[in-house]
Amino acid sequence: MKKNDLKGWLYLLPAFLFLGVFMVYPLIDVFIYSFEEGYNSASQTHFGVGIYNYSYVLRDPYFLQALKNTLILVFITVPASTLLALAISVALSSVKRIRNLFQTIYFLPYVTNTLAVGLVFMILFQKSEYSVGLVNSFLGIFGISPVDFIEGPYFAKMLTLCIYTVWTVLPFKILVLTTALASVNKEYYEAAKVDATPKFRVFMKITLPSISSTLSYLIITGFIGAFKAYSDAVAIFGTDLNVAEMNTIVGYIYDMLYGDSGGYPSFASATAIILFAIVLTITCINLAVSKKHVKYQ
Repeated sequence: MKKNDLKGWLYLLPAFLFLGVFMVYPLIDVFIYSFEEGYNSASQTHFGVGIYNYSYVLRDPYFLQALKNTLILVFITVPASTLLALAISVALSSVKRIRNLFQTIYFLPYVTNTLAVGLVFMILFQKSEYSVGLVNSFLGIFGISPVDFIEGPYFAKMLTLCIYTVWTVLPFKILVLTTALASVNKEYYEAAKVDATPKFRVFMKITLPSISSTLSYLIITGFIGAFKAYSDAVAIFGTDLNVAEMNTIVGYIYDMLYGDSGGYPSFASATAIILFAIVLTITCINLAVSKKHVKYQ
């Protein structure tokens, strides 16, 4: 081995150790726990090894509800937030004088405390005996009856959670896309201007392919982040998410470890492996699609 190669591996050694201790080892440990039936964390004992933990979790109504909520959240908020962020970023790119001001305004929700934003959403959407809420007041203008978006029907609560999630992830996506749009080669636009190319065609043939790698990154990380959603639901509906029927997979794992039904690390481990498998599958599909449609500059 050359001296320079050895030096390079030594530089990488701290990173490898960090990943091994805090990522690889815990993943292997959780995988082992997921097959240990009746594992007791106090005595470090279990009474069997098998797939019972997986069969229990996959038949548990609370997990199925959490899985349903998470999938709805993922497949609604990721496309919606990405498209909305793209539209806002394109609009910001055309407003050069006050673009920095608008970027700051849009980025504010990203640096605001999650629970504080959740409290604001509760005030906006909650219907009480004293007030119907600001959102219901606005809907009343169009003759729509008041709806309790916090403690009412399932579709209303899910709509509130989706809007909240889009609101919280939007700032980061706008910042990244605005930066990507600013880095597009201006010569392409000049050539299109000379040819009098319509704006929509310029966007589809120049802008979109040029930022396709950034869009791919945002979509992949968006899916991963949405599958890990938990604090958003807690911020709006409180900690007892099973009663509200608004629990997520990560929330279910937390409940199995520390909640009212806690003390079942084997079930929590099995759920974590199921979540890992789902996220890995979705990520692999996204990467396979991006290879065909993403242009890397």
